[in-house]
Amino acid sequence: MAEQSEAARVYLRFKDVFGDPNAKRVRARRRVRDDTGSSVPFGIGRDPRGLGDTIDSLTLQLGWNSPLAQSELLASWIELVGEETSKHSTPAGIDEGVLTVHCESTAWATQLRMMRVEIMTHISVRYPDAGILSIRFQGPNAPSWKKGPRSIPGRGPRDTYG
Repeated sequence: MAEQSEAARVYLRFKDVFGDPNAKRVRARRRVRDDTGSSVPFGIGRDPRGLGDTIDSLTLQLGWNSPLAQSELLASWIELVGEETSKHSTPAGIDEGVLTVHCESTAWATQLRMMRVEIMTHISVRYPDAGILSIRFQGPNAPSWKKGPRSIPGRGPRDTYG
């Protein structure tokens, strides 16, 4: 093939870059579409959103899902365990994934310990974002022999009984 002149090479380069006006354009430039639709009027994503959807997306962005789910769990304890059981137990709080429940008596604490799997199943289904890993059921506090700020370790007053 014979060497082309500089003018022919420039012409062919311009023809390649800008196209032949007489030929059908193969390399048509395509406009980049914005998939979010934020700049297109009446496009996708321009419809008004409900307040609930907006609040849900805001809580997800700010990382509030877990604390909100935990407070919802504590507030709906009656629906979660039933009315009779809720009369004898009260959720005290959640610390590092452990739900602490105060019970009216040791018998109720024992009964709820036996129902732990069922209660955990209800919690994980209804409040998956709460992050509850286990439940601790506590009976009423026993009386303490420790009185005052200057008590010492050991048996205390019981060591003089015999």
